[in-house]
Amino acid sequence: MKIGFIGLGNMGGPMAANLAAAGHDVTGFDPIAPYPEGIETAQSGKDAARGRDVVITMLPDGAILRAVAAEIVPVMARCTVFLDCSTVDVSSARDVAEQAAKAGLLPLDAPVSGGVGGASGGTLTFMVGGEKAAFDIAKPLFDIMGQKAVHCGASGNGQAAKICNNMILGVTMIATCEAFALADKLGLDRQAMYDVVSTSSGQSWSMTTYCPAPGIGPESPADRAYAPGFAAELMLKDLRLAQEAAEETDADTPLGLAARDLYARFVDEEDGKGMDFSAMLPRFTRRSRT
Repeated sequence: MKIGFIGLGNMGGPMAANLAAAGHDVTGFDPIAPYPEGIETAQSGKDAARGRDVVITMLPDGAILRAVAAEIVPVMARCTVFLDCSTVDVSSARDVAEQAAKAGLLPLDAPVSGGVGGASGGTLTFMVGGEKAAFDIAKPLFDIMGQKAVHCGASGNGQAAKICNNMILGVTMIATCEAFALADKLGLDRQAMYDVVSTSSGQSWSMTTYCPAPGIGPESPADRAYAPGFAAELMLKDLRLAQEAAEETDADTPLGLAARDLYARFVDEEDGKGMDFSAMLPRFTRRSRT
């Protein structure tokens, strides 16, 4: 396929490189990030989008997505798939999808899970909203960039799935870190704690796959001094998006709200910025109840 790729940062760069390595004709644009090997360089978003079969965007937020969509939608041919892999608010995703559909395009919102490692390794999970026909066209690309793509329904539902998933992740990581810190103070060995919880009712992905305790379980950012696989500020972004959606829909999410506030304090007032989101564990171990 002829693919335009706009947004070649930590996530978009390796995703575009994987598509090029698989034999697709990829033209990319990013005003700041370096261009990965195998990508033809465009001078603007318009140039990257014009004449393509699929245009993929990986952008920081909803405002930038709206601005890029306003630029590229007018130059895209009818029936082009507009595949946005950014994580943005549901309203922005749905508004851009409506704009694209009115122009005769096939919009998909497809945020990802798996972090930079998943982008590099082609093991991302895509949560996809939009028409099934568009999903079927993009499916071969999902298979290159990731290990799983789930069609979640109408436009915006991909973003809805992502923020709900990451709200669970934020809450469970906090609970896991709290439990390890409590176990330390009770004199319970961390390995024993892991051996029990990882095979008992308290087990979760935060415990068994991404354990926040160094030297326990599979290798994780905790074993690399909490260098981010998924940065705390990105978790905060997703938790804020979840709370925006909860406010818009009048959903009661007290644990999601508490997780957002805790990560906000960790990132904005403490030393969490630039750390992995699992660095909540040393935060808790340093603190007393008061």
